Amino acid sequence: MKHFLIAAASGLAFALPAAADPVRDATAKELPSLMALYRDLHANPELSQHEVKTAAKMAAEARKAGYAVTEKVGGTGVVAVLKNGEGPTLLIRADMDALPVTEETGLPFASKVRGKTPEGVETGIMHACAHDTHMTAWVGTLRNLAAMKDRWKGTVVMVAQPAEESSVGALAMLKDGLYERFGKPSHAIAFHNSAALPAGTIGIRSGPTFASVDSVDILVKGVGGHGAYPATTKDPIVLGARIVSALQTLVSREVDPQEAAVVTVGSFQGGTRHNIIPEQALMLLTVRAYTPEVRRQLLDGITRIARGEAIAAGIPEDQLPVVKVREPFTPPTVSTEAFAGELKALFTARFGADRVRDIPPTMAGEDFGRFHIADPSIQSVIYWVGGVPQDKWDAAQAAGGRGLPSLHSSKWAPDAEKVIGTAAEAMTAAALDVLKR
Repeated sequence: MKHFLIAAASGLAFALPAAADPVRDATAKELPSLMALYRDLHANPELSQHEVKTAAKMAAEARKAGYAVTEKVGGTGVVAVLKNGEGPTLLIRADMDALPVTEETGLPFASKVRGKTPEGVETGIMHACAHDTHMTAWVGTLRNLAAMKDRWKGTVVMVAQPAEESSVGALAMLKDGLYERFGKPSHAIAFHNSAALPAGTIGIRSGPTFASVDSVDILVKGVGGHGAYPATTKDPIVLGARIVSALQTLVSREVDPQEAAVVTVGSFQGGTRHNIIPEQALMLLTVRAYTPEVRRQLLDGITRIARGEAIAAGIPEDQLPVVKVREPFTPPTVSTEAFAGELKALFTARFGADRVRDIPPTMAGEDFGRFHIADPSIQSVIYWVGGVPQDKWDAAQAAGGRGLPSLHSSKWAPDAEKVIGTAAEAMTAAALDVLKR
């Protein structure tokens, strides 16, 4: 129990209990069982669009708390609704999927699960993006709200979303009639754990928070032949290298320097032997931006550069590179200004200014943005909750900020108790603010 001291006129001091905080106390009460759930989720991860057992656990937790639960929304998605009179409708989302990563955290409950990627590659499976903390805090929040119905009015729509990592889950749930079947929310909230903030710290911003993400394939065609007779060929590897170099000018010379953008060639595949010039080469790109206009500028520029370099190399019209933009893409995730400002003030008052930080946007992607894009009238915020254990944070700062594993690392092991406790408390407080009586 927390105490503070009051000095009496006689010089004596009395220890009195600190003022009760219903949200904090409710979260603390649930934390032991939440940590048991977290360890179970961590040890039993499932890949995107295969979250069958995970979804069943989320559905069972929501039913136990008194929510009306619908399963298999947009695949394996779960929607749990709690109505409590007239008022706003608040959507709270957590993502459920894990990654094809073999865990190396050394945790006693580390995942030993193995499976296959959609491409058929056998791999370990891990919650390397810590969606297990998201789900656990989601359960803590729904429990808190069910126990505090006297403090709010309106409708809570708890969404356990599949396939965030493959950027198809939010879209699939929307296409399956999420808003038509369960009500269009006035507000939508989510959080993401952070591998770049100390545990228990909240990071929040208004405006673009996550970038749009496109996966682009460029198939470069040529004329193959013997490596000893290059004059008889049209070398797709040389042409591909010229395309890679020219693509660097898109961000450095065509995008406004005040905008942010990324064009990365992540894979360049071509040829089978030292002395054979292949018929074609394949490049795989990731393309990221914060606005639809810059996204379009980059995609158009990639096609233009690929075609232009091929023409300069003497490739005929019917053999020009084929540029394929894969669908669906991940749109940018934007936190609406007014709502982000309200939550920042709320969190600062609750946790203190030293635990709430303004953060820059990230070039990572998050399909939570689709819930706002589907209806721009929805007030929407996604915020970060730091997960770096304090001792590791201190050591990294002493080393100039180096040495911390990132999200998606096989070694990412957040201080889960601080992430879950902070996130559930913050989310509950935000919900009570949106749905206040």
